[in-house]
Amino acid sequence: MKIGYISTYPPRECGIGTFTQNLQLAIKKAFEDSDIKYEGSVIALSDDNDHYIYPKEVKMTLQQDQQADYLEAADFINLSGLDLCVLEHEFGIFGGESGVYILPLLHKLEMPFIVTLHTVLDTPSYNQKIILKEVCRMAKEIVVMSNKAVTLLEEIYLVPIEKIKLIAHGVPDIQYDSAVVRKTFRFDGKKVLLTFGFISRNKGIETVIRSLPEVIKKYPNTIYLILGKTHPNIIKHAGEEYRNFLHRLARNLDVQDHVMFINEFIDEDELIRYLTACDIYITPYLGQTQITSGTLSYAFGAGCAVASTPYWHAEELLADGKGKIFGFKNHEELSKVLNGLFDHPDELKAMKEKAGDYGKTIIWPEIGRKYKGLFNSVIEEQPIKADKIKNILNIPLMPKFSLAHIKRLTDDTGIIQHAKYGIPNLKEGYCLDDNSRALFMVLMAYKQKRDPLALEYMPIYLSYIHYMQNPDGTFKNFLGFNRMFLDEVGSEDSFGRTILALGYLLGNAPNDAYFQTGRLLFFDAVPNFQNLRSIRSIANTIIGISYYLKTNMLDEQMVEMLRVLTNKLTLQYKRQSTPDWKWFESLLTYDNGILPLALMHAAEILEDDEVLEIAMETMEFLTEHTMKDGFLSIIGNKEWYEKDGHRSVYAQQPIDALAMVQMYYQAFLLTRENEYLEKLFTSFMWFLGENDLRMSLYDFETKGCCDGFESYGVNRNQGAESSLAYLVSHLVVLQAHEEFYKSEQPEVPKKKTDWLNKELHL
Repeated sequence: MKIGYISTYPPRECGIGTFTQNLQLAIKKAFEDSDIKYEGSVIALSDDNDHYIYPKEVKMTLQQDQQADYLEAADFINLSGLDLCVLEHEFGIFGGESGVYILPLLHKLEMPFIVTLHTVLDTPSYNQKIILKEVCRMAKEIVVMSNKAVTLLEEIYLVPIEKIKLIAHGVPDIQYDSAVVRKTFRFDGKKVLLTFGFISRNKGIETVIRSLPEVIKKYPNTIYLILGKTHPNIIKHAGEEYRNFLHRLARNLDVQDHVMFINEFIDEDELIRYLTACDIYITPYLGQTQITSGTLSYAFGAGCAVASTPYWHAEELLADGKGKIFGFKNHEELSKVLNGLFDHPDELKAMKEKAGDYGKTIIWPEIGRKYKGLFNSVIEEQPIKADKIKNILNIPLMPKFSLAHIKRLTDDTGIIQHAKYGIPNLKEGYCLDDNSRALFMVLMAYKQKRDPLALEYMPIYLSYIHYMQNPDGTFKNFLGFNRMFLDEVGSEDSFGRTILALGYLLGNAPNDAYFQTGRLLFFDAVPNFQNLRSIRSIANTIIGISYYLKTNMLDEQMVEMLRVLTNKLTLQYKRQSTPDWKWFESLLTYDNGILPLALMHAAEILEDDEVLEIAMETMEFLTEHTMKDGFLSIIGNKEWYEKDGHRSVYAQQPIDALAMVQMYYQAFLLTRENEYLEKLFTSFMWFLGENDLRMSLYDFETKGCCDGFESYGVNRNQGAESSLAYLVSHLVVLQAHEEFYKSEQPEVPKKKTDWLNKELHL
């Protein structure tokens, strides 16, 4: 059995790394009496100071803040012949915001993995919650070390209880004679208190120091050992500020001779010696939300009497007389606890015995056997082969369609273009692009769902377009919240998107008043069509004209205009394309799918095989560069993707996913090939987490869509463009679902068979 471990690892000084090393050795030991040969491999996460000399079981290292390393690690793991991976999860050891970089690695794994959660938060941030939910969704089994963690996973992260396994934190199986060790350390005749672990402000060590004056009055031979280095992240940002504070506090209270700082990261053998030598081990943490404490587990393993604040793990372990609890920051109560135990040595002895008895049940050999059993059950479990799903478009996965966020963004002027998180950002005002997109969306929503809110907002968006049109048929774009114009003529892109929406209106108007208004706006803009230079503006205009012509095929002048614009686009393709770069430009940028989509619309109207062939070639080229790994990976607008260069992964934006959804839907309508429906749904699922970061951009609380994602995680702002892109994509999926089920065996409509070239390699 070959097992891979993804974690920090010694000699890097990290508690999780030490845990992983002990776990790996314990599992190796557990397999010694088995007929199964065991081999453990470690993929170690290194920090900025990567100068470590790792042991032989470490087969690969990756820099925690280097995104590319995670995908390289996934490829390495997939080629290494592993049967199973074990992920040690703690937000801080992985790169990106809240450790988001680990998600692409996990999604790319070709074998099952188990995750051990070292932190489960009760009030996670948005990113922390979505990341942990995704890790748990992908994991075959989830290991936690306390009952509280089980409850939190169920109630907050909605993890099925059957996936969660409770396995305690292991402790070394090392025993020392207390009297001998105390003599070695020269602790004879002293009352020894001990706290160990990485030093940081949340450890609450000042509470113990403040308790010492009252203890020393009664027991002047008391010493308090503070064993451990300052946490590396604290050193990086604040230096030894906290340790210096503790030194000053001890001096101010005149207990400096009773406090001993041992600024070392010691090995386990030495740690157990210190634990064996102490009278009382103290964990004075300041907050309740400590779900797992390895230091506390080690204290039980050494048979220590324990005094602790009531954080979650301590409350569980110290029940039934195994320890004493004192309040957070309550040094007076701690003084009474310590004096009380020293006053009653029989009680102190009984407490140590109970702790020691429990410690014997969590020694590493016992924990190794439990993990071994878990590994066997996961590997032996045969995957259930699902029947081929008839419903290619898995509608139950989709959230319920809702215009709640659009209602939030819309006032009597139009739709606000930007948002701060889910709240309209009035400072940014309105733009033509978004009001045109909004008009297109509500027309679709009313046509498909007869949504009354969509009908209510239709005249708002249409009147905005009317207000922004210039006498020469062009359009202004930006309008301040005070309704003052912010430009004279908008971009060609905003012009094209407006023509697309107006063209769709002319074929789908709910009443004559809207149709007549749309017709005036559309035809006032027509003289500007032939002056367009931006290929995306041309593409959007082509689609708008095509929508219009579907119900007005006798308009020969508009058919000719469609032909002229289509020729512009195909000529651009012929100038730029090469055998290995079948595209309209020398780089892939934004809203790419709109270009093949436009040619598909034009080919349908013009019945032109050459146009269709270019549309399909460019669609396949785009597919090749955005769907290599079974999910949509949009070209990021951080650096784009230049020919013969490297593609940018970040920042990805929702309008690109929308264009892909629309492109594949049109391809299905023309060819009736179900593969395009599959690609359509894959593109839609980009919004719901099937993307490079494995994070959902759709916000199930606000019903809006986040503005995209960067390398650090999701951009939480939910502006109009993003939310409209999601909603239109949602409606296209529903439209495709309806189209697919019109008949059990859909066929190409007869009216298209004369021009649709069946010899094309579609």
